[in-house]
Amino acid sequence: MDKLLTGLRAAGELTRLRLLALCAHGELSVTELTQILSQSQPRISRHLKLLVEAGLLTRFREGNLVFYRIAEGTEDAHLARTLVDLLPGDDTTLNRDLQRLDQIRQQRAAVAEQYFQDNAERWNEIRAMHVPEQELENTFLSVVGKKPIGNFLDIGTGTGRILELLAPQAERGTGIDNSSGMLSLARTSLEQAGIKHLQVRKGDMYSLPIDDNSIDLATLHLVLHYSMEPAQVIAEASRTVKPGGRLVIVDFAPHQEEALRSEHQHQRLGFADKEITAIFERLALKAGKTQVLSGNPLTVNIWHASKPVNHKSIADTAATQQLH
Repeated sequence: MDKLLTGLRAAGELTRLRLLALCAHGELSVTELTQILSQSQPRISRHLKLLVEAGLLTRFREGNLVFYRIAEGTEDAHLARTLVDLLPGDDTTLNRDLQRLDQIRQQRAAVAEQYFQDNAERWNEIRAMHVPEQELENTFLSVVGKKPIGNFLDIGTGTGRILELLAPQAERGTGIDNSSGMLSLARTSLEQAGIKHLQVRKGDMYSLPIDDNSIDLATLHLVLHYSMEPAQVIAEASRTVKPGGRLVIVDFAPHQEEALRSEHQHQRLGFADKEITAIFERLALKAGKTQVLSGNPLTVNIWHASKPVNHKSIADTAATQQLH
């Protein structure tokens, strides 16, 4: 009862109700919300603080910006979504807010499109060197399978394409990337596709802002070659996967294209099958059959592994050995 009353009090004010409605449509920064509501930033920030404290909104930082979105997965989140669903569709104030939100999204899309144009040549050069994108995506989806995915994590999400591919199967999910430009592009792509149950966050693949044993499926899609410590990245991804969950890695087989290192910042020129499967073994993950897609000059491999239900991490195993 106390939590319910706290949530109702937090939402029981016009500006806060408008903020709740806007944040139900996607992730918005304080600056964007200030522009939409035409109120001062300190006033908006105070209202947002109350909504976050009541559990109706979630807050996260991305570089110098702070974003807000409607809460998910809790009783407070259920109340937030229920209140938004009760709002009248013909309300003049709310419709005006949504029109301004649409203008904000158009501005975002223009920025994202410019970023894509500035970088498209770099991506297209690499795509031309391996198997066709559609073939790669179809094989990836066949490895993932068609079963529903509870909680999904895409590490190094880039443009958010993998989030889009798995959106129909995933109940919820997060894309992590360290590039603000990429996150802007991914966020715009999700908005344009009408995908509201998946989100993106700024984060480091070596230290993911994700709880232990909380993910049903984690993916590293053409990301690992940017790492100087691939084993550490895989171990960090494995940490987030719950027992019974899966990890899928898509990356290049060993190659000699030095230009990818010098011109595209690749740290590794591909990975041998035995290197990745050995890492899986050290992490006590059960490896599946590697899928090989031969390209010219780049061959793409898809490695996948599951975490056993009775899984013990390396740290757990070491601690047990010390006890005995």
